[in-house]
Amino acid sequence: MSATRCYCGGELVGEGFPVSEISEWAAEPGTTVWADFTSPTAEDLADIEAELGLHHLAVEDAVTHFERAKIDRYDTHLFLVAYDAFLPDRSAELSTTAVKAFIAPNAVVTVHGPEFDMGRVVQRWDHDPDLARHGVAFLLWGLLDEIVDRHFDAVQQLDGELERLEDVLFDERPRPREVQRRSFELRKSLVLLRRVVLSMREVVNTLMRRDLEAFDEQMQPYFVDVYDHVLRATEWTDSLRDLVTTILETNVGIQGNRMNLIMKKVTSWAAIIAVPTAITGFYGQNLPYPGSGTAAGFWTSTALILALSIALYVGFKKKDWI
Repeated sequence: MSATRCYCGGELVGEGFPVSEISEWAAEPGTTVWADFTSPTAEDLADIEAELGLHHLAVEDAVTHFERAKIDRYDTHLFLVAYDAFLPDRSAELSTTAVKAFIAPNAVVTVHGPEFDMGRVVQRWDHDPDLARHGVAFLLWGLLDEIVDRHFDAVQQLDGELERLEDVLFDERPRPREVQRRSFELRKSLVLLRRVVLSMREVVNTLMRRDLEAFDEQMQPYFVDVYDHVLRATEWTDSLRDLVTTILETNVGIQGNRMNLIMKKVTSWAAIIAVPTAITGFYGQNLPYPGSGTAAGFWTSTALILALSIALYVGFKKKDWI
């Protein structure tokens, strides 16, 4: 699947034309062409490779999975690899998908999987038509801005998951296994998200270099704004990772406190139970003692059991051991 557009003088002058006509549209002065491919093969990109003179190594990377986020510079174009991040179906497990782009002086070609919604990028372009006169820089800014905003959405969702985890942590009914499992999922997602956001910082920083002649200087503040958002997403991600660590440590501390409380209660009741055991054991010995074989002896032992047990209970209660 592919989509195409052509801008001229800041106006959208054509879309939906065949890939084979890109060179004809791009030949017009002041035009900028965009083409989009969803899960293409090397054969699918053969026409665009010939039309724009793309380097075969860049085309090979475009159809290869698990490429690191980067920006490569070739003689006729740049090649960009970035990663979109999202949380599907309110899950705490982060998913990522690669978004790749060939950036020529008057053309941008995007390559991505079906998970990435390019329609949102197109809407962003249409929302700021006055910037279309900046050509390639405008198209690339809209793409990167949308990806970074998605990073923010993922961070915000993970923040919400952490708040719900805090509620579970301090629930009156202990759920330590759930806390540990969800903490592990969140930490795993945050580590992956941090890796994605950090790589995006390097990509945007490289694009902001002024020696890239393909970019309009007037778009520089917009890329600076994207870079600022990347830094904020990175700081937010780091703070959430620290918070997950704190939650895990707090969970361990809470379990230790609960265990100490249980041990205090068990020990206190064991001390109370030891009183009647000692008294009945003493009165059960085969030796004469005061009250032996009489009702007075029975009532004396019973009174001792009750008095000492109550005294221990009151003492432990005051110390909050029971």
